[in-house]
Amino acid sequence: MPGQMSFDALKRAVAEGGIDTVLVCLIDMQGRLMGKRFVAQHFVDSAWEETHCCNYLLATDLEMATPDGYASTSWRAGYGDYVMKPDLETIRPVPWLEGTALVLCDLLDHHSHDPVPHAPRQVLKAQVARAEAMGLTPIMATELEFFLFEKSLREIAASGFRDLTPISAYNEDYNIFQTTKEEAVMRPLRNHLWAAGIPVENSKGEAEAGQEELNIKYGPALLAADYHTIAKHATKEIAWAQGHAATFLPKWHKDRVGSAAHVHQSLWKDGRNAFFEKGADHGMSELMRQYVAGQIKYAADLTVFLAPYVNSYKRFVKGTFAPTKTVWSVDNRTAGFRLCGENTPGVRIECRIAGSDINPYLALAALLAAGLRGIEEKLDLAPPTRGDIYESADVPEIPRTLREATETLRSSAMLRAAMGDFVVDHYTRAAEVEQDAFDLAVTDWELARGFERA
Repeated sequence: MPGQMSFDALKRAVAEGGIDTVLVCLIDMQGRLMGKRFVAQHFVDSAWEETHCCNYLLATDLEMATPDGYASTSWRAGYGDYVMKPDLETIRPVPWLEGTALVLCDLLDHHSHDPVPHAPRQVLKAQVARAEAMGLTPIMATELEFFLFEKSLREIAASGFRDLTPISAYNEDYNIFQTTKEEAVMRPLRNHLWAAGIPVENSKGEAEAGQEELNIKYGPALLAADYHTIAKHATKEIAWAQGHAATFLPKWHKDRVGSAAHVHQSLWKDGRNAFFEKGADHGMSELMRQYVAGQIKYAADLTVFLAPYVNSYKRFVKGTFAPTKTVWSVDNRTAGFRLCGENTPGVRIECRIAGSDINPYLALAALLAAGLRGIEEKLDLAPPTRGDIYESADVPEIPRTLREATETLRSSAMLRAAMGDFVVDHYTRAAEVEQDAFDLAVTDWELARGFERA
């Protein structure tokens, strides 16, 4: 039963006894799957129309605390419900779980049944609609980088997150022998995702011990975000089942390279890549040049959506293949934006700023918002920056802290126009909550540095 399922196919599988559980899931602010496990027969009989959830699911932090300051919901407002409306186009089997299928939901206001504007899927849908109104279809892909560890999440947590031994011993970038040692996790991950209708292309070792990369074929923007979310969830569950831990934390050790989620982007029109123009410099159409110029101009505005946590900013380190500057270059991995597929119909721009901890819906939406604004403003694209961009002077830098990026988001007229004040204020508050939590923490570094010497 490989691939995505129609609702009729799900009903047949339930009647035949092949599916007994349906995961009915929404996407939370952190990009995680939240929802309910339905008895499959009940889902196909009636729950396929809608179910409900508490609206606090879009007003929590990573630890599911309920901080104040959100306009959408609060203790004072009583924490009411949202409607979870299953998108029946997203039904797929979950082959790594016995007898299980999954469907993604959109969130609706419980009273009006209008879309919830700050729901991550809706945020991305709004930017896709902007592009479609211009006659363009956003086509995107994300790369998933993550680390695998010898021990399980439970064992690592019990050690206070100190017993962190990667599953392999040395840099495994493209190393087949090293990645063979990890096939107990990676082979079922690739094959189960393929059977679930996620078009996985390959996996490979990345540039550190225990670091893997999973690559999924490009597709329409919303589908690309769905692929990313399900693949990330599957990675954690399959590693757990094999007694290992997987982490998408961008920087788990100061001496190790970080994990990214590079985003590849193009806009298509009439079934063709509208970014390609034969004979133009680098094969880049004027539309592409304006789109890239928009992303560079507004890169700082977007950064909270590309680097949403305090830890995200620890990744931006010179000489680690993580960018520090918001310029573009041709096939150069030291740039914030890299031109790929130069002079070919596959020409595209890769944003290298995004970390492995992104919510893909929000990251893709923010990148689209900036690129489309560049088209609307008919921006000129500066020549590509060459050489070691870490050493380039007088070029804009990526915000170096969450605090700096939060203030830039707060004051972004571009994103307020594209996403609306309510959405920008909501995610500005989310960033503030993360920063406030860190500001109250006493870290191991502070203890070791100052316990005796201060």
